[in-house]
Amino acid sequence: MQEKLTCCIIEDEYLAQEILEEYVSKVPFLELKGTYMSPLEAAADKPDLLFLDINMPDLDGLSFIPMLNPKPMIILTTAYDQYALKAYELEVKDYLLKPFTFERFYKAVLRLYQEQSPRHIQEKKEEKAVLKNEQEYIFIKVGHRIQKVAIRDILFVEGMKDYLRIHTTDEKIMTLLNFAKLEELLPAQNFARVHRSFLVAIDKIDHIEKNRIQIADQIIPISDTYADAFYKMLKGFQ
Repeated sequence: MQEKLTCCIIEDEYLAQEILEEYVSKVPFLELKGTYMSPLEAAADKPDLLFLDINMPDLDGLSFIPMLNPKPMIILTTAYDQYALKAYELEVKDYLLKPFTFERFYKAVLRLYQEQSPRHIQEKKEEKAVLKNEQEYIFIKVGHRIQKVAIRDILFVEGMKDYLRIHTTDEKIMTLLNFAKLEELLPAQNFARVHRSFLVAIDKIDHIEKNRIQIADQIIPISDTYADAFYKMLKGFQ
C-alpha cells in the first residue's frame, strides 16, 4: 500500500487555516504535520507537500520557495491570480485561488498522490527510456563548435587519453567528453562498454570470436571487467 503524503499548511489567516485543515482531514492519504502562521515557523519541517499562502507579513510565499531544501511539492493557496506565471517558474504543482471548493482541492492532491505511486514512477522511467531510445542524434562539443552526430551512424567509441574518438560510418570525431558523459547522452539499450577504452554500438557488431568484436574492419577487445555485463546484455537480444 502506498504511504500517505505528509503535509504542512502555512497560512496567516485563521479562517483559511481552518478550511484547509478541514479539507486535509477528509482526505485519507494526507497526514497533516503542522499548521503555521508564517514560513519562518515552518522552516524545520520537511513535508512531502506544502500548502503555501503568498501574501504574509514576515516572508511572502514566493520568496520562501527558493529557500526550501529539500523542496517539497507545493500548492499555492492565494486570493490573487497575478502570481501564476511566477509560480510556474518556481515549479509549483498547483495554484488554488481562494475561495476554492473541496472538489478543486481534492483534484489537486489526488493528482499529486497518484504521481507519487510506485507504478506511476516506474511508468515515467520507462517513458523516458523509450524517448531516449528513439532519439535520432546527439550534440557534442568538438573543439570550438557544437557538432550534431546521428546516433545510427556511430560504430564505436575509442578512448584516447584525454579525448574520445567517435568512429562513425563517415568520419572520426574527437571530443573532450569522457565515457560517463557520453553514455548519459546515448540510449543505453543500443550501446555497451566492452573495455576501458571502447564502447560499441550493438547493432553494428559483425561478429564476436574469442572475446574480440569485429565492427567494420576494426577488431575490439572485450576485457574481463566488462565481459559479464556485455554478454548478459546480448542475451536480451536473443
